[in-house]
Amino acid sequence: MHKDLEKILVSESEIKEIVERLAAEIDRDYQDKDWIMVGVLKGSVLFMADLMKAMKNDFKIDFVVVSSYADGTESTGRVNVLKDISQSIVGKDLLIVEDIIDSGNTLNFLVKYFMAKGANTVKMVTLFDKPDRRKVEVPVEYVGKVIPDAFIVGYGLDYAEKYRTLPYVGILKPEVYS
Repeated sequence: MHKDLEKILVSESEIKEIVERLAAEIDRDYQDKDWIMVGVLKGSVLFMADLMKAMKNDFKIDFVVVSSYADGTESTGRVNVLKDISQSIVGKDLLIVEDIIDSGNTLNFLVKYFMAKGANTVKMVTLFDKPDRRKVEVPVEYVGKVIPDAFIVGYGLDYAEKYRTLPYVGILKPEVYS
């Protein structure tokens, strides 16, 4: 375990089980559809890569970079698109891949943004959900695991661009980010 962590919250093997379950659900629901998986960078990259490898159906991929945190631990509430998707989504079904949902601000913004760009449907898959932190309700079709309100890092999740490469998810010690 990394020295900056209080404890491991989700092990590497549990993450693998979650990813396989979500991939099977998405494969079932998106069978025979022409759809695009849209990763929200940077945090979703490990989750999305593993999810893609576990899936059986064909689909296109794209990425969006948005920011609402800067280097802090609290959402600013304002979402900025730093990199837009690179293909037309008119009439397409989109599945947004997110590492974690807490306030709901980012995903609420993205759903409206992609629908305004002509998407047929916009659904979401998240590895982790923190409903206790929700400020805006967003429907999330695929949830890996509901977690408590703690600052977590690892498996793509970061604090100030650190800890993303940990193969598990742990709770960061408060003195690290205070």
